[in-house]
Amino acid sequence: MSENTRQSQSSLPTLEEINDSPIEQVRLTVPVTDDPTMPALTFRTWVLGATTCALLSFLKVFSNYRRNPVSVPYVFIQILALPLGKLMAATLPTRPIRIIGTKWTFSMNPGPFNIKEHVLISIFVWSAGGTLAMLTYTLVKVFYHRRMNMLVVMLLTLTSELVGYGFAGVLMHYLVDSPYMWWPSTLPTVSFFRALHEQQEVRPKGQLTRIQFLFIVFISSFAYYVIPNYFFPSLTALSFICWIWKNSVTAQQLGSGYHGLGLGSFTLDWSSISSFLGSPLEYPPDAIINSLVGFVLVFYVITPITYWTNSYNSKRFPIFSSDIFDDNGQRYNISRVLDKNSFSFDQQGYDNYSHINLSTFYAYGYGLAFASMSATLTHFALFYGRTLWRQLKEAWQGRSRTGGDIHNRLMRSYDPVPQWWFCIILVSTIVLSIFSCSYFKRQLQLPPWGVLLACAMGIFLAIPASVISATTGMFPIPMVVHDLVIGYLYPGRPFAAMVYKDYSHMSMLHADNFLNDFKLGHYMKIPPRSMFFVQVVGTVISSFVNLVTTWWILSSVKNICEPSKLPEGSPWTCVGFNTLFDSSIIWGVLGPGLIFAPHGPYSKMYFFLIIGVLAPAMVWKLSRVFPEKKWIKLINVPIIISATSQMPPTTAVNYLCWGAVGLFFNAVVYRKFKGWWAERNYILSIGLEAGSAISALVLYFALQVKEINGIHWWGLELDDHCPLAHCPTAPGVEVEGCPSFH
Repeated sequence: MSENTRQSQSSLPTLEEINDSPIEQVRLTVPVTDDPTMPALTFRTWVLGATTCALLSFLKVFSNYRRNPVSVPYVFIQILALPLGKLMAATLPTRPIRIIGTKWTFSMNPGPFNIKEHVLISIFVWSAGGTLAMLTYTLVKVFYHRRMNMLVVMLLTLTSELVGYGFAGVLMHYLVDSPYMWWPSTLPTVSFFRALHEQQEVRPKGQLTRIQFLFIVFISSFAYYVIPNYFFPSLTALSFICWIWKNSVTAQQLGSGYHGLGLGSFTLDWSSISSFLGSPLEYPPDAIINSLVGFVLVFYVITPITYWTNSYNSKRFPIFSSDIFDDNGQRYNISRVLDKNSFSFDQQGYDNYSHINLSTFYAYGYGLAFASMSATLTHFALFYGRTLWRQLKEAWQGRSRTGGDIHNRLMRSYDPVPQWWFCIILVSTIVLSIFSCSYFKRQLQLPPWGVLLACAMGIFLAIPASVISATTGMFPIPMVVHDLVIGYLYPGRPFAAMVYKDYSHMSMLHADNFLNDFKLGHYMKIPPRSMFFVQVVGTVISSFVNLVTTWWILSSVKNICEPSKLPEGSPWTCVGFNTLFDSSIIWGVLGPGLIFAPHGPYSKMYFFLIIGVLAPAMVWKLSRVFPEKKWIKLINVPIIISATSQMPPTTAVNYLCWGAVGLFFNAVVYRKFKGWWAERNYILSIGLEAGSAISALVLYFALQVKEINGIHWWGLELDDHCPLAHCPTAPGVEVEGCPSFH
């Protein structure tokens, strides 16, 4: 828990809260002025917003299939929208236009293109979220080699996003209006918009304005990314230990940044640093430290000890892998335990084949996921329960003492969104979801009760998860929590498991994203009703574009998601899809009853649930016993426990470099050069990500789409050149390409 957020335990607003925000980072970044007469939801907003929303939807799907997804391609859209908006302001007619058959009029050009229009266009664009529906369609088509009706995918995409939007509306009063819910990830965007629209009257001698600094960083990042993305992809992970001990399995297990513990490995590729964990420049230092503590404990303490003591026969498998294996150390052959006609679990085939086995890291990763769920609930109840209960009572009584900061007072100039608008969206989409699962039962496999349970679980867990996200920038609830529930209740049906996660886990993520956008609008003083219309329309547009783009990519890229069949240097390895496929086998086909049941091979992982309850309670108790020890209150157990929840596809080299860069800028630079940090830090983050994103797109459409993938040499391979890191070390296990141990 951030030191700033500890003030949320106070029942009365402080003087600092009344005059400005109680969060220092917000005070340094967000303006405390507003012009209520400035137009926001204009003709320009609708035209540019709808167009760029469609474009970003395409870019997001495009990026998902690459080895290192481009993390923030939306920055390209934001930059592009500025000159287009100014062009429209300079050329469109200004006279009012009457809508035929009504007395309503509107102007295509209400004046100069302004910051509120620009922010609304961006919120329009950010409504282009992704869902598991596209991933489910890919798994069904590419991995399971089955067909799925496109109408089914469209309904699944649209309803799961709108369910999340309904959740966000219910929670908005508590997670947006409260000044202590400050959403760290919004601050780079605020800084970015201010750099584009606020003119510095006098440029300091020998220094750059914010916009000049932004474009210098952008151009530099654009030019440099040609090297790791095209000429030298191996820069994504440099693992020197592997190069020194080329024939040692143990050395490569220790040194591989992709397939091992990553000791001594690093990257010179910004996308490798920010792709999976987000830009490290956006996170508070205490959140980064908590994450690194969890990473070190899991990756450098638990994993090595359990592997080299051969816990769960771990030496028969790789030390770090998301694959699942049979008893002989080979990749599990799912076709032997799956009935081809009903596409459900074949018990006889399983009995005749093999138990399922996991790598050391993957097995304990599930245990930590169980602990993450219980830790999040416990942490929320102890640290935020009293505050939320007070807010609920105040909301019921029509008064509030927590909304007295300057931003809340400025937002009172605008009409709020009525709660019944959100309720209509929530109820209608749940009904449509139940209809879809009932009518397309054979393809989706999930019964109506599964939809209701998924939505109930989503809203229940969204509350504590979004509170932590709003104060640390990190979302602590892993997908495996939802896997566990549906796997127990409805085993043997892989598609049902994936659809359930779309309505439970993904709806939570969508709610979190929508709340994040509402907080940005709160900081930038955007009328809430304008944001409502923009987000709903953007969701509908993006759902359609996501579907078309997925179909196009799967149809046009030969051997996509099959690295062994792709040409050297091809980025279409779909690294995240392999993890989802294995997860669908574990939870959807086999079910947790065969793996984590009392007599299953990994039944002890359930003890992590108890750890998740006790650890936050201990921290809370210590913070009460030793109130003078401020560092105790900075310990965030859910973040520590869930630190490695994104591994894989996130690897050691991604995590190590992310943490190092984040601490340097948000701890060292923030303390010693606070003025520079306030002016440049978030601009630097935006520029780096925008440059690498646009460079990747230009290279793809100019060269890689024509299968021109660079000069053939050692550095073209998108790997860290540690071929032995994935090898088992148990005697008698034979794996192709690996030495035998006796």
